[in-house]
Amino acid sequence: MPIQILAVESQPFAENSYVVWRDGGSEAFVIDPGFEPDLILEALADRGLTAAALVCTHGHSDHIAGNADLKAAFPDAPLLIGAGDAPMLTDPELNLSAAFGMAVTSPPADRLLKGGEKITLAGIELEVRDIPGHSPGHVVYLIRETTPLMVLGGDVLFRGSIGRTDFPGGSFPELKRHVERVLWPLPPDTVVYPGHGPATTVGHEKRTNPFLR
Repeated sequence: MPIQILAVESQPFAENSYVVWRDGGSEAFVIDPGFEPDLILEALADRGLTAAALVCTHGHSDHIAGNADLKAAFPDAPLLIGAGDAPMLTDPELNLSAAFGMAVTSPPADRLLKGGEKITLAGIELEVRDIPGHSPGHVVYLIRETTPLMVLGGDVLFRGSIGRTDFPGGSFPELKRHVERVLWPLPPDTVVYPGHGPATTVGHEKRTNPFLR
């Protein structure tokens, strides 16, 4: 059955959360719940879906702000994040919300992920890949069963840009090296669903992205 993906944009940072489910299924997983969790809850309810898991690409506040509300609505849904960013969930200084006067905290992770492992959520298999550089423990999720392949990419690669590397724990050389190692070998038509802005493809960014040439 085809895999469906819905982008839900949350303000004030125009952050993309994603609801991902198998067509005809009753469960979904949610990627990076942002500052407007009600929009995600409405999207799930409108489609008759329950959240089987809450999955974070990294721990910055705009990508975890909705975790508490989603977890309250779906207490059995595990919260997953890369091991390197797990401390950010519960620490407003580390997740950068304190600097904006917001003091965002999330429930702690139920499961810590590491690059190279495979997980199955809502009947969909994801490959976890490490791409640090925007944050120390940033991971992306690769879905291979679709045509073209799909990458749920967080703040690693945008259409014509990349994630900021000037935050604490960031590193442009690290980001560039891991993008070239993890994403560039994928087929050119692989679709990347980023944490901000429109979707793009590996081939388009490999040819034209001014930061990664």
